[in-house]
Amino acid sequence: MQVGEERSIIGRYGSRGRRRVGTAAATDADGVAVGEKAGEAGEAGARDGAEKKAGRGDVPRQQPPAVSERQPRSGETEPDGEAEPEGERTASGGGIAGRHVWWGAAAVAAAALAWSTSFSVTKLALERTPPLTVGALRFGLAALLLAVAVRLQRRWRPPSVRERLEMALAGLLGITLYFTLENFGVDLATASDATLIVASYPALTFALEFALFRQRPAPLALLGMALAVGGVVLIVRDNADAAGSQRLLGDLLLALGGLAWAAYNLLLAARRPRMSALTATYYQTFGGAVAFAALALTEYRDWGGLAPVDIGLMAYLAGVCSIGGFLCYNKGLRSISSSTAVTILNTIPVFGLVSAVVVAGESVTRIQLIGGAVVVLGVVLSLRRDVSRDDGAPKT
Repeated sequence: MQVGEERSIIGRYGSRGRRRVGTAAATDADGVAVGEKAGEAGEAGARDGAEKKAGRGDVPRQQPPAVSERQPRSGETEPDGEAEPEGERTASGGGIAGRHVWWGAAAVAAAALAWSTSFSVTKLALERTPPLTVGALRFGLAALLLAVAVRLQRRWRPPSVRERLEMALAGLLGITLYFTLENFGVDLATASDATLIVASYPALTFALEFALFRQRPAPLALLGMALAVGGVVLIVRDNADAAGSQRLLGDLLLALGGLAWAAYNLLLAARRPRMSALTATYYQTFGGAVAFAALALTEYRDWGGLAPVDIGLMAYLAGVCSIGGFLCYNKGLRSISSSTAVTILNTIPVFGLVSAVVVAGESVTRIQLIGGAVVVLGVVLSLRRDVSRDDGAPKT
């Protein structure tokens, strides 16, 4: 083949032309040797055309990233250019998961602290205001305050209609139904009875979990629950006194309230609302307040003017017990199981003892101190169960 013909073919077909003619060597425009050919089309075809262009000063094609470079998976975010290590999210009993458990427990304990004063304040409010009206005023005021606070959140958007209805249903269970039964129960029984019966709520929650989800409680959780209940019995056993023939009915209403509270906890644990704790608290409170307002109409004959002390009691119940308590409780339920959260509520009588000593100057017996220590031990055992099961990772 003549040189002219070879150049003609190369001009028409580029690098493929060189491979076709089987030249022994190829030289670029500046005389720099690119590589020798063996004349075999298969060997030449395996080479990329970019190898030849690189010798002529052309920019080589960009290579794909190395396989070893970690690419973010779907759903992961890298705000600072570094993804969250997988191990930290799933480390059992430590790391981020363990910290979420203890922060969730602290939030529920804060709710217990707020609710520890609810029985006595409600008892005072019931002296001049009917039970359903107390609920309507308490949660109506709380809903108004939350309506303002929830819209001050950055980039707040209303949740879907389905999510709002789910939170409203939770409000009917955990606010309207529960506090209706509690208010009537406290009115008929004693605060000591209410405190003791509240200690049985974890057992009711465990029973519902088993009946609905066939979830068997771990032995450690059962031991923690038993210790917590036993500690509460020690605290209140010397304080129980007779309260008339209607006391048994009041105790029964308080026990039924425990079923409503357990259903409320299981609903929240099953749905895990994809919204902030403040937003979830608002829609629960709003749903409960609307239902309470409708029920309170049945007590209009007993309505009267509110004295300044009554306004103060309602403000305390709305701000501290309703907004503060439910906000902390909803926050805690995102990190720990519902049964453990209810077990932590057994610290309510412990906080009651502390407030009695600090605020009222009352004395505490040795048996009550032992009971408080047993309650704390039972709660810690339940929390260790949650940490060991890695229930502390965020569920939302």
